[in-house]
Amino acid sequence: MSEDIKKLRGEIDQIDSELLSIVNRRAALARSVGELKQGAPAYRPEREAEILRRMTESNQGPLAPERISAIFREVISACRAMEQSLRAGYLGPQGTFSEQAVQKHFGRAVDAIPLASIDEVFRRAESGDADFAVVPVENSTEGAVGRTLDLLVSTPLRICAEIELRVQQNLMMKEGGLPAGGLASVKRVYSHAQSLAQCHAWLNQNMPNAERVQVVSNADAARRAAEEEGAAAIAGQMASERFGLSILARSIEDDPNNTTRFLVLGKIGTTATGRDRTSLVMSADNKPGAVHALLSPLAANSVSMSRIESRPSRAAKSALWEYLFFIDVEGHRDDNRVANALAELEKKAPFLKVLGSYPAALQ
Repeated sequence: MSEDIKKLRGEIDQIDSELLSIVNRRAALARSVGELKQGAPAYRPEREAEILRRMTESNQGPLAPERISAIFREVISACRAMEQSLRAGYLGPQGTFSEQAVQKHFGRAVDAIPLASIDEVFRRAESGDADFAVVPVENSTEGAVGRTLDLLVSTPLRICAEIELRVQQNLMMKEGGLPAGGLASVKRVYSHAQSLAQCHAWLNQNMPNAERVQVVSNADAARRAAEEEGAAAIAGQMASERFGLSILARSIEDDPNNTTRFLVLGKIGTTATGRDRTSLVMSADNKPGAVHALLSPLAANSVSMSRIESRPSRAAKSALWEYLFFIDVEGHRDDNRVANALAELEKKAPFLKVLGSYPAALQ
């Protein structure tokens, strides 16, 4: 070992010792804050969002902002766990992108509970068996998740955070399972229907003869590939780790910006951070110009709308062709402009529900 390397490693060891001391000092302070809260929730999404945003914006490198965010997320997670052990339900099984979203947002010091359906994720959080529900709401390629939208209408839970997860689809097989003829000779590929659709062009080019088999989840696809000779799966990094598969090709999705947006729902409210989003759902009278009239309060109060999605009403007394409109606007419901717009909407809309105000996801 050269003297230069030895010297640099000595400096790294010294910094590691300093980091250990600083992290434990932070943990002690967080524990003191928890004691002063007197039972108030340990998880404050607006506070955590502010910390992560401040750290990434003041980052000078060489670490990329997303790496800084990941490091501080785990520090926050470990400190939060000293105050309260959190339980977050998600659409299972283990190894799915939903589990990845839970860990991206809450860190690894959380009890992540895989559940069989989106309905069950809502029910567990509503009953208190889970503190929070993490559910997918839309994908940049495949669009809205209808079941999540339907359940948002009636749930007492409130949206308290959002997660934007870059969806990286990977082709994986058992170690040594690739046939001698390479990818083109693989006979079967398992994956969820959405993942197969997101990798359609890549599969056509690289594995044109492989049978594409739809399964209930990408984790199930990875499990089947682990048990079946010569079979491959398309799934995320976490699935490959859980089932001991080797990744043969990374990021095979046709859209390099493919992203899924998740919502975190719970029984807590959030205060404004200055970079917030408010979600609401409303109905409109079945007459010409009704939707335009409903949207006019947003324009009149200079409230920017970032998303609108229509969905047939599932209410028992709904008339045929009656629709609900799911809308996201920039700002917090306590901001003057948003508050004024909501007050006007309450007078105009036959039905209006504010689903929650929450910090906008870090990019």
